[in-house]
Formats: sequence, structure tokens, C-alpha cells
Amino acid sequence: MVSEPTSSAASEQASPSSGEQWVLRRGPDVLTVVEVGGGLREWTRDGVKVLAGYQADEMALAGRGQQLIPWPNRIRDGRYELDGTAYQLALSEPQLGNASHGLVRWASWLPAERTEDSITVHNHLFPQPGWSWQLASRVTYRLADDGLTVHITVTNVGAGRAPFGYGAHPYVNIGDSSVADLSLRVPADRYVTVDDRMLPTGTVEVRDTAYDFRQARPIGGTQLDTAFTGLARDADGRWRVRLDGLAALPAVTLWADAAFGWTQVFTGKAAAEGEHGVAVEPMSCPPDAFNSGTDLVRLDPGQTWSGTWGITLG
Repeated sequence: MVSEPTSSAASEQASPSSGEQWVLRRGPDVLTVVEVGGGLREWTRDGVKVLAGYQADEMALAGRGQQLIPWPNRIRDGRYELDGTAYQLALSEPQLGNASHGLVRWASWLPAERTEDSITVHNHLFPQPGWSWQLASRVTYRLADDGLTVHITVTNVGAGRAPFGYGAHPYVNIGDSSVADLSLRVPADRYVTVDDRMLPTGTVEVRDTAYDFRQARPIGGTQLDTAFTGLARDADGRWRVRLDGLAALPAVTLWADAAFGWTQVFTGKAAAEGEHGVAVEPMSCPPDAFNSGTDLVRLDPGQTWSGTWGITLG
């Protein structure tokens, strides 16, 4: 008599779509980091949403809170050439024919260190079609009285010189606020022009254009899915992008250190799906850096890149 096979998975409780949930607490702040992508799913202060996130049993909508490694934004046709070798990545943005936002955003990340108000998660990226290197990434999220700090280290733990760029994709919760009425300050003197596939065509000065937010002003009718550079830094070496006029929050400022020469501001999903938000994305390089080489890092075996960004309130 042949017995029926049994499935151990059937006897286990299904995980939420975003994987394991790690909740951090400090004073009025509650923040949730998730296994899938090692990203930020939710952050509230006194019960008010700071980030426009998503539910535990949803996929991260529109890149919400994800870590973008080993490149942010897009690679044209998913193709690039380095050191005489051509590579072809999967087209993760098929509607525009691009490879988008790296290779770890749907991967499982594991906890390494944990306290009540901080967590470090890590991921090992192995070779795969279109990618020949190994990277070990660690991301530490830490709550403090003034907000959130995120510290990242990425080490080449394989052979060969790995191409590398980093980005993150948090969305500031705007609640019922109108995007047009929000006040935005981006201390950048240049922005990236793009074609109909959202690929870069050049970098131009913001002066006398709709993209000049060096002085805080309402967003108005300007549609932003725009990379900025030439970022003015404060005395501490950080640049700061500030959103004011939010219905339920004080001003929200995203900052980044010297590792980040670029930021992207994205209003296109503000009211299109899920919770309403505006993305402010710290980036170490511009779109399509694997082809242009602009601010592209090449990590030698054993070499580590690190950077820190964060969000403050008030």
C-alpha cells in the first residue's frame, strides 16, 4: 500500500507576503522592517503615518520602502558592458524595456543584530544572469528622538571588480493633502532630463525651469519623477530635502551624507495606488549609471562602500 505524500508546508502557517516583520519602538515611534527586500513597511508617530507604506500581506507597492542594490533607478534595455564583457539583465520594467531598481528588492533579508529601537538586516547577493559578482549588504535602521537613521554597508565578497550603486525608496505620507499645495525644497542646481522611457538624455541647470526648488515653494502643477544633483550641503556635510504643508505631520526632511550625490523626487504615485505619498529617494548615482559610468562605484574584492541617510520630523 502506497501512502499519500504529506507536505510540511501545508502544516505550517503561511507567512505574510512581505515576510517576517520586525517592529522597532522608541517613544511615540513605531517602525516595521520586513524580510522581503529588507525594507521599511510602516512608520508611525503617535499613531500618525510618517511613511506611505503597505499592508503586511501585500507586495511593496511602487517600490515603497525598498533597498535598491546594486543599482537604483533604470538600466537601458537591461544591457551594459564592463571590462569588455557584455551583460543582459532581466527586464524588470517590461512596459518600458528597462531593468529597474536592482536585484535585492524581492530577496529575503535576515536579521543580524536587534535592540528595542534598532535592527540590522543583511543579504548576500550571488551571481545570476546579467550579474557576475557577490555582494554582502547590511542595513541598520535606528530610531532616535528626531527620527530615523539608516546606515548601509556593501562589501564585495567575491572575485572581480563589481559595479555598484545604491538607492532607497521611502514615500513620505501626505494623507489627504494635495500634492500641488505641498511646499518642497530641493537644494539642487541641476536635474536629469529623460525620454519617454524615463531614461536620461542630459543634465541641465534648474535655474529658470519648473524644477527649481532651491527655495521652498509649492509643487503646484509640476509632475516630478526627477533626479537632482549638484546638491548643496549643510555644515554637517548632509544635503536635506524638505516637505512642508502636510495635513497630519510637521515638516518632513530626508537627508543624506557625502556618499549620496543624487536624489529623486517622485510625485507620480501620490494618489494612484495605496496610501498617498511622495517619494524622496537618496541615490549614490544617477539612472543608467552602469552605462554612463557617472558616479558608478567599482568595488574591488574585499572593498566596502558605506553611506548613511535618514528622515527627521519638525
